[in-house]
Amino acid sequence: MPIPSSDRSTCIDALSGALSGLLVALPALVEIFTGETAATSFFLALSPAFALPLLAGLHRRQGPVTGSFGETAYVVNLIGLGLFGGAAFASNLVLFYFDDGTVEKTLTGPTVPAFIGSAAVFAVGCALFGAAMIRARVFPRGASWSYATALPLFAFLTALPDSALTSTLHIVVGATLVRLASALRRPAGKTATGAGVLAGQAEPG
Repeated sequence: MPIPSSDRSTCIDALSGALSGLLVALPALVEIFTGETAATSFFLALSPAFALPLLAGLHRRQGPVTGSFGETAYVVNLIGLGLFGGAAFASNLVLFYFDDGTVEKTLTGPTVPAFIGSAAVFAVGCALFGAAMIRARVFPRGASWSYATALPLFAFLTALPDSALTSTLHIVVGATLVRLASALRRPAGKTATGAGVLAGQAEPG
């Protein structure tokens, strides 16, 4: 029997999100022991691209109950993710191979403000979309709160030198994406834990 296209889309969105989370968390776990390497930078650079289908899937699942606020949050988060993904790609796969002097010469003109602006839009988008998830109560509450708080911090702290703090934050963000991807794979109405949305209505309690 053919699988409905909506189910296939949800499966693809969830798998992409899980891959995105793993591409953030596993390199960070390795970097705790090795520091940043060409291999870990390569995988980190790819992670935002795989987060795009996850974001679309999350919005599609909770869209009916988030209204105009959720729609706005999704658009801002989508734009921010695109901008931040481009900045992360350039940082991890281009600037990583430059010496400090070359990096300083490269980051001139509008480049630095553009990087900061990308991080700011991404942070605002994640905070808004996370708030929409918290309000909708469709997805697990802990993961929703983590999305609203850890990802905005992630946008700015990733520019800091590697440390236990930045590695831990990467792992938290990766785990959040994997958790949301796992919840997305569940049938609609069984996504939330505790109080949530069932068939478009909030569960009692």
